[in-house]
Amino acid sequence: MADEVLRSTMPDSLAGWLALLEARHGQRIELGLARVAAVRERMAVDCDAVVITVGGTNGKGSCCAMLESILLAAGYRVGCYTSPHLLRYNERVRVDGKDASDRSLVDGFAAVEAARGDTPLTYFEHGTLAAWHVFASERPDVVILEVGLGGRLDAVNVFDSDCALVTSVAMDHMDYLGDTREAIGREKAGIFRSGCPAVCGDPQPPASLVEQAAAVGAQLWISGRDFGFGGDRQQWGYWRYAQPPAQGSLVKRGGLAYPALRGANQLLNASAVITALECLRARIPVSMQHIRQGLMLVDVPGRFQVLAGRPSIVLDVAHNPQAAGVLADNLGNMGFYSETWAVLGMLADKDVAGVVGLMAGRVDHWLLADLPGPRGLGAEALAEVVRGVSDKRDVRCFGSPADAFAAAQKEVGEGDRIVVFGSFLTVADVLAAIKAARH
Repeated sequence: MADEVLRSTMPDSLAGWLALLEARHGQRIELGLARVAAVRERMAVDCDAVVITVGGTNGKGSCCAMLESILLAAGYRVGCYTSPHLLRYNERVRVDGKDASDRSLVDGFAAVEAARGDTPLTYFEHGTLAAWHVFASERPDVVILEVGLGGRLDAVNVFDSDCALVTSVAMDHMDYLGDTREAIGREKAGIFRSGCPAVCGDPQPPASLVEQAAAVGAQLWISGRDFGFGGDRQQWGYWRYAQPPAQGSLVKRGGLAYPALRGANQLLNASAVITALECLRARIPVSMQHIRQGLMLVDVPGRFQVLAGRPSIVLDVAHNPQAAGVLADNLGNMGFYSETWAVLGMLADKDVAGVVGLMAGRVDHWLLADLPGPRGLGAEALAEVVRGVSDKRDVRCFGSPADAFAAAQKEVGEGDRIVVFGSFLTVADVLAAIKAARH
């Protein structure tokens, strides 16, 4: 009877659940595993899938997408949990390459609510457990889990992984993870497990990450030391040693087409992904043909996404200095454009000056946008930073990224480009406006 009463008070739509969780928890971040672990145990749902956990500062979404695409090409059933989303919450939970249905997510949220009792959960924690409920129902062969923030205390770390992948370690979320790269590296390495492969796509990992791998007994593979890549304009090749650190025979895989994802940094991500799959080949064997096919078909909206047509429109969720530096390099490799129009909106807790400083040399016009919510930075405050870093005189403020983008469209020349960046919120608002204009 109590369960029936509880369920009768729950929302019966995804929109209802999201509104409830947002009202209950807002944007609050609470790191820690005890509450999530307790609710997971009471839910009593599990699946025997191979679990790959992906953490790191930048590149997580790309690596998750590559893993998913390759494994789908190989014929496996794949569950994938990522965050945040751009247009629909359903994007966060995918099964066999398709966004989860509203009904499966509603059932997941309800199962978590029924199990949590008086245990408080954040929006992200509730969503993580709901995603696991979806996967337990669908029974995929492989589950890919993207860390939301950090690693050691992130909700996804309540699930033991068979292989952990850390893409990069850079300065971000310092209020939660520490203000040094060593402190952040230690938090990222918290997803490593004893006796399991741990792949690091950062060629210069902090000592704390290496020490943590040794402390837990993980088998650590480091980019440039134990595996890597090389290539020319037409194709690239992958190599690895038989075992880390840099021991045994050398294995080489050549003749690979470049990933469909744009940007020079994608080979760092792709080689780390291949290493993770090589480490798991006894359980989920994948051929090089499947790797080639998966890399050629992979797609991730908002990661150096260049829309077709003229003027050129580039969408990138880059929101920290490392990502902004990569974006600036990628823009420099695109060829000649008469002028670059930047549509920028950022959160107040980011290194705004660091991001703007790295992009300043690529931008001719700054169209700055307010972002909503308690963490959103106002356009006027953003303009102060831009004027202090950039020598460009065209700095304008708008009420939303969509408004800033509309202004750019009115003035941009055919040989120009518009670059939308600074936050998932910024890219999402512009994508929604583009989608609305097309329908």
